[in-house]
Amino acid sequence: MIHKLVSAPINMVIKIGEKIQEEADKELYDLPTIQQKLIQLQMMYELGEIPEEAFQEKEDELLVRYEIAKKREMEQWEEMTKKKE
Repeated sequence: MIHKLVSAPINMVIKIGEKIQEEADKELYDLPTIQQKLIQLQMMYELGEIPEEAFQEKEDELLVRYEIAKKREMEQWEEMTKKKE
């Protein structure tokens, strides 16, 4: 009984942490969001709102996130097709 009283708050904190991580990953690796940010970045650069160096740095970061997101999407797709078999 005491074990449950002590472990319940810890388990709740762990579950909250996992949910936060899941939501952060969703935001960070959401393909449509990344695509939209790339478009906005390109527009800002073309309008002269940001220098080329800042543009290149941010574009590189977004492209890395895009690659990771695409890889995750492919892994999920493969996992779903394996379950159907």
